[in-house]
Amino acid sequence: MMRSILIGILVLMAAGVGFMTFEWYRQQNSAEPYGAAFTLTDQKGQPITEAAFRGHPSAVFFGFTHCPEVCPTTLFEMDGWLKKLGDEGKDVKAYFVSVDPERDTPGVMDAYVGNVSDRITGITGDPEKVAAMAKAFGIYSRKVDTGDGDYTMDHTASVILLDSAGVFAGTIAYGENPEAAYTKLRRLAAEG
Repeated sequence: MMRSILIGILVLMAAGVGFMTFEWYRQQNSAEPYGAAFTLTDQKGQPITEAAFRGHPSAVFFGFTHCPEVCPTTLFEMDGWLKKLGDEGKDVKAYFVSVDPERDTPGVMDAYVGNVSDRITGITGDPEKVAAMAKAFGIYSRKVDTGDGDYTMDHTASVILLDSAGVFAGTIAYGENPEAAYTKLRRLAAEG
């Protein structure tokens, strides 16, 4: 009896993993725009929607302004790759979406992103809407209490690449070889 229950549980777990893998693969290989509809706010306080990711290739990174290492490093590298692309990458748009919208107001995002690049647009907004967007993009984020009355954020640290139709075109992992990352962005720019 116990063995049958265990086998049943294992079958259900395998089916669940299979479904999640299929769903992930379907999203990654779909010709449909990646993510879901959203209405948030850019760093200048203007409304921004998923339409911002259409008509040109996009690089989208989720992070937060209080991040000690991963986010500033990624934004700095992204700015460097865009500069290196020069005219070849003039149509590539880059976005930094806050996973900490409680602290990352449009003004905070404007100052933070503005100190790094004029090619990257900061996005923030209502925490529930930001969380829904992150989930639709397959981004993990979680508030972590630091024990001193403050908190940090755990989050996925990959840059998501979208083609001009907003369709998933790959990722750049945190710490990826800079030349490989540049090559991915160059290919994205060429393919549009």
